Amino acid sequence: MKEKSKNNLLKMTKKNTELNSLLSSLPGVGPKITQKLRNINLSTFKDALFHLPYRYVDRTKVTKICNLNLNDYAVIEGEIESVGVVFSKRRTLICRISDNYGSVIIRFYKFSNSQKSQFIKGAYIRCFGIAHRGKSSFEFYHPEYSIMEKNNLKPLDTTLSPIYPTTIGLSQNKLRDIIKRVLDHLCQTQTNANVKPFNSEKLILNQFSSYEALKFLHNPPSNTDLSVLESRSHPMQKILSLEELTAYQVSLLSERKTIKSHTSKPMFRDLKSEGIFLNNLNFKMTSAQTRVVKEIADDISSINPMHRLVQGDVGSGKTVVAAFCSLQVLLSKKQVAIMAPTEILAEQHRLNFLEWLSPFKYQIDLLSSKVKGKLREKVYRKIEDGRTQVIIGTHALFQENVKYNSLGLVIIDEQHRFGVNQRLTLLKKGFNGTNNCKIIPNQLVMTATPIPRTLAMSAYADLDFSVIDELPPGRQPIKTSVFSDQKRDEVIKKIQDIVIQGNQAYWVCTLIEESDAFEAEAAKVISSELQLQMPALSIGLIHGKLKAKEKLDVMDRFKRKDINVLVATTVIEVGVDVPDATVMVIENAERLGLSQLHQLRGRVGRGSKPSYCILMYGKKLSQLSRQRMEIMRETNDGFKIAEKDLAMRGAGEILGTRQTGDIGFKIADLSADASLLPLAQQNAEEIIENNPDYGQKIINNWLPKGNEFSLA
Repeated sequence: MKEKSKNNLLKMTKKNTELNSLLSSLPGVGPKITQKLRNINLSTFKDALFHLPYRYVDRTKVTKICNLNLNDYAVIEGEIESVGVVFSKRRTLICRISDNYGSVIIRFYKFSNSQKSQFIKGAYIRCFGIAHRGKSSFEFYHPEYSIMEKNNLKPLDTTLSPIYPTTIGLSQNKLRDIIKRVLDHLCQTQTNANVKPFNSEKLILNQFSSYEALKFLHNPPSNTDLSVLESRSHPMQKILSLEELTAYQVSLLSERKTIKSHTSKPMFRDLKSEGIFLNNLNFKMTSAQTRVVKEIADDISSINPMHRLVQGDVGSGKTVVAAFCSLQVLLSKKQVAIMAPTEILAEQHRLNFLEWLSPFKYQIDLLSSKVKGKLREKVYRKIEDGRTQVIIGTHALFQENVKYNSLGLVIIDEQHRFGVNQRLTLLKKGFNGTNNCKIIPNQLVMTATPIPRTLAMSAYADLDFSVIDELPPGRQPIKTSVFSDQKRDEVIKKIQDIVIQGNQAYWVCTLIEESDAFEAEAAKVISSELQLQMPALSIGLIHGKLKAKEKLDVMDRFKRKDINVLVATTVIEVGVDVPDATVMVIENAERLGLSQLHQLRGRVGRGSKPSYCILMYGKKLSQLSRQRMEIMRETNDGFKIAEKDLAMRGAGEILGTRQTGDIGFKIADLSADASLLPLAQQNAEEIIENNPDYGQKIINNWLPKGNEFSLA
């Protein structure tokens, strides 16, 4: 029995060694090709094995010329009827090919004399390419081709041809050849014992061989339905999607287990101080806020560190919940660090915390790029010796020079703007104790981008969840209208009438300067135009190219009502709170996704006055854009909008590009594969419990940077 286990271990070790072999060891893969491969992150056999095609073409059968369809890939065969070089706008080699059912033209805009000499009238040729519309027949531009003898034709491909992500100088044929040789080599090391039956009714991780699925997807048989592959619904794709989702779940759940294995100093509630905090507010907290406060307070009172995500729609009051829970930590003589994605939002948090915590006289400091020189050094010293209890800032909070005295709570606002690694880097700033028994800070991450539950299960499996699903009383729904930009004058008149009544307005543009490519009005141009058309009003301008101090000055003037209409780019998407701003115009709204439109719209309606959002679109409005506009008119519910956005645009728009970039899925799609998420989580829990070595193996296969999501 021991001998059998030893043999299995040797086989596994050999297999892993093979996977780690360098592609440069293959014949014909010299230094130049090796560098091209590295440009697309391919160095080892394993890299090539997991470098999956993004689509396929069918080269397994010849299509009669009379049966060609526009824009279809096709293989055609026939005799060369004529050949010649045409000099018009550019020198072009043209051949006409006939198969007795019709004729087509093939064109080469770049060709050599030796290539030209291959095309002889009467020769037999096989071509592969896309059928384009020509003047008198279909045309193929720069097709792949072979000159053959009619009585001695080369065999056609027997499998569908994969199209891989590649780089300049690395052709599809070369990449296919390299991956085929890797597969052939690895195939020799596989034994029948490694191939397990696959049950498509119930995808359980240990019922299939992912290697067999990888082999299939690199070379699907000719009878495979292309439309099924294109829709990502083939069982072999689902096999790999499940394994990749499972690998990600194993990574996150392992991180959660690691966090829970460490300790945190219990910090208990002080009801008297909490009463003082609540009495200092000029509003009453909602029942949803109170419920979430209790969930967080219970976590902080535990010896296990909190690791919690708070979701809440725009305007639901997440920041005051964070401040309330910070008090529990501050009363225990611990520091609180709050990280925001922009300096505008960080400054707003500083002002809010100063007001809400004013009865307690805590030192609250800002740490961002605008804090420089001697002032920055002074803030560093105050943080290190504990004189500053609340530190609010941007990415500066986790820089090397920042040393915390006693960090008890880390709060990440608009967490989708930060990567997993950035979250953990800040958390590590508060570590104490030995590697085996670390005392670590509590962590609270917040988002105003509602996340559908199935998506949250996958992307944030390392976090507990709280949801603020209630808006403060008195808030009125924002009325959303849609206008063509041809009605600009009518919109400007509406804005002027509303502002004259004592309100303020945002006018949001998607670009800073004019661009012919996007056909969008630029913020600078709009600002000048509005000032001409509304001379009695004060028009302000804010965009990403302004310096931090300039942005803060503009926002401060807007809050003081020195500015009536603020022309802005999407820099004002998150966190800005101006109660008298009751109307927003969004230029070229068709260019933005649902989640971004909802976030922008959430900057108005912050008080009890009726509020409005006007979506303006350009001349061309696609069907998808019409759907988005209609959804925005129908509902103000961020969770409903998030579900629609997930279905229409995928996970990237919900989680944010930085977050999805951290995931870096090779085949899984959090939208298309949502039904696999519960099973992936179940598999991950079983693997962590019973087979952690296998868990590390699939992490290494699917998440090459998986070990970066670590507190180690």
